Amino acid sequence: MRQPKSRMIRRQPQPQYCRSCWHPGLKQASGRHQVATLLQRQSVRAWHLLLMTILMARPVSAAANGPTPGEMQAGSLLLRMEQGYVIATLLNTDVNITVNGLVARVSVMQEFKNTGREWVEGVYVFPLPDKAAVDHMRLYIGDRFIEAEIREKNQARKEYEQAKQAGKKTSLVEQQRANLFTTSVANIAPGETVIVEIEYLENLQYDEGTFSLRFPMTLTPRYIPGQPLPDRQGSGWSPDTSLVDDASLISPPMVSASGGHRISLRASVNAGMPLKIIASRYHPVDVGETDGRYIVTMAGQRAAMDHDFELLWRPVPSSSPRAMAFTETINGEPYYLIMVVPPELGDVPGAQLPRELIFIIDTSGSMHGVSMQQAKQALRRAIDGLRPGDRFNVIEFNSFTHALFRTSVLAAATNIGIAQKFVKQLQANGGTEMYPALEFALRAPVTESYLRQIIFITDGAVGNEEGLFSLIEAELNNARLFTVGIGSAPNSWFMRKAAAAGRGTFTLISASHEVGEKMDRLFRKLEHPQVTNINVQWPSGNVIDSYPTVVPDLYLGEPVTVKARASGPFRRGDVVRISGDSVGGAWSRDLVLEIDGQSSGVAALWARARIADLLDGARRGADADETRSAIVATALSHHLVSKYTSLIAVDKTPVRPAGEPLTNEQLANLIPYGQSGSAIFGFPATATNAAILQLSGLAALLAALLLFAAPLLRRRVFSGPAY
Repeated sequence: MRQPKSRMIRRQPQPQYCRSCWHPGLKQASGRHQVATLLQRQSVRAWHLLLMTILMARPVSAAANGPTPGEMQAGSLLLRMEQGYVIATLLNTDVNITVNGLVARVSVMQEFKNTGREWVEGVYVFPLPDKAAVDHMRLYIGDRFIEAEIREKNQARKEYEQAKQAGKKTSLVEQQRANLFTTSVANIAPGETVIVEIEYLENLQYDEGTFSLRFPMTLTPRYIPGQPLPDRQGSGWSPDTSLVDDASLISPPMVSASGGHRISLRASVNAGMPLKIIASRYHPVDVGETDGRYIVTMAGQRAAMDHDFELLWRPVPSSSPRAMAFTETINGEPYYLIMVVPPELGDVPGAQLPRELIFIIDTSGSMHGVSMQQAKQALRRAIDGLRPGDRFNVIEFNSFTHALFRTSVLAAATNIGIAQKFVKQLQANGGTEMYPALEFALRAPVTESYLRQIIFITDGAVGNEEGLFSLIEAELNNARLFTVGIGSAPNSWFMRKAAAAGRGTFTLISASHEVGEKMDRLFRKLEHPQVTNINVQWPSGNVIDSYPTVVPDLYLGEPVTVKARASGPFRRGDVVRISGDSVGGAWSRDLVLEIDGQSSGVAALWARARIADLLDGARRGADADETRSAIVATALSHHLVSKYTSLIAVDKTPVRPAGEPLTNEQLANLIPYGQSGSAIFGFPATATNAAILQLSGLAALLAALLLFAAPLLRRRVFSGPAY
């Protein structure tokens, strides 16, 4: 049957979108809209590169005819052979996104080729969205594929090791963080190409009338506090430490540039309603529309994997959703995903309570470059937004914490001027010691009758997330914590969870042109009281298991999103009532459950939310064994990767000849766009033996300059962050 011809969408650009947003109405004759704000990557001074290589590179046996782990190109799988290190090129990454209503299914296919002469095992660490429910993995070998099965984590690892030793083709997907995963592929033959496909589900974000989804392409290297442990679990640049016991699993190699690995992306969006705009914030794209489905593809050649991809769309005003509901029934049990939008700007008055705003800004090494510029710009705008009668303070942190004022001061012109001068001179360097800065802000003396709002500006590049969540929950009291994520590849899981623990919101700023738009949006939320004491009342007659178990406070433009499992189906016309308190009095909204058809993925998203809730409970003191058992049962039932379950694929026939050696190494990630490799991977910072390393490094530098300066000057390589 002949397919209807796609038509290009041409609409007028909207003033609220920045120059780098792609909009059908902005298409040029070439069919491209180039991102105007991308800057050229900064060069790194040769002496700093040499020093970093000496001080930070992992001990390896150098090869006369191949690169070392520090010298590899991003997008290449570095494989350790008997003759030295060689590169198995990652040929491409292809991403396919299918959106139906509030649910997106995403396929990520990565293709590797072993260019060496030996059998190899490859290990690579990669980011995914922090709410991703990973439920499928396939290992493609030639014209056939192996479908992965879900196993308890230890059992999956055991099966993988057994298959690897037996010479069988095998692959394993494990979760290290909610937004960080590891894939291992064993027994890749010389000259062989292997494709690994991973699939996941996630629900869309919604804020002030706009839907969005984000695909992460790289990660900001995490700062690892604590003392090194004698043993390590993984092969990352960092040892495991007393505060981050899996640091070696979350610290893959990083490189500043690559001529190899790039990405293609295609999204098919069925929004269920006409769209006013569909746009890509950071990448040029082409858009077509056929029978209400919008097809988005990256324009031109493949993009470099150095900054996240974000797609957003806004329905036409007459179709702006006030409530949406989707369902999926599995084994006789119905699962529901509902979204209800609370009062809008015109429905509620502004806040009248006097406020105390405490601004915390991250000035560690990972913020160097564009990220620091964005953070300072955001902070200056926030300070300018202070109202007469407000109180405020500014706290900066890197290896140390420094408060501008001993306690909060009035937002008088003199104090604001002092603060703006202080912000202007801030520079990024040192470690990312978040704990003292958060502790200082949370424990600051309370000013009676003032509402305390803490604005935390950072890239979230830390490995000790759980300890920070516990601090926030323990010390929050009546304050509210709002996180502002900065950079092209921030740790969004930490930022979102920290805001949730602080009963605030998470704002993400990835480009300088977004600062005004997004900080203004944040201040609209700060100035309008949240909807509190939210209650979800389901129809009677069924037992409901819903998440979040306690709906957090909601702010201007944010929806109530609930995932639920019912013991039986509801009757057509049954009503879910969501109610809460706002400054204008009681608020409620009804959602009629007139749901037709099945929405694939709703059950898996419920299971993902349940697992996250169980892990939060464990952090707050729930029994560890009971929590683990509940997570394993839920994950196995819904075929999900979790902290305690993994996907394992094993070919039944051995392929590696007996006696042939098998060696392994890791895939590198690109340093995120706009970050400075020299700032991230310079001298080690606080919580390490920095002084000793610096002295020994200077001595080694003198000798190394004579022997190795020439080849190293041509390389741009970083092996472990100092921040």
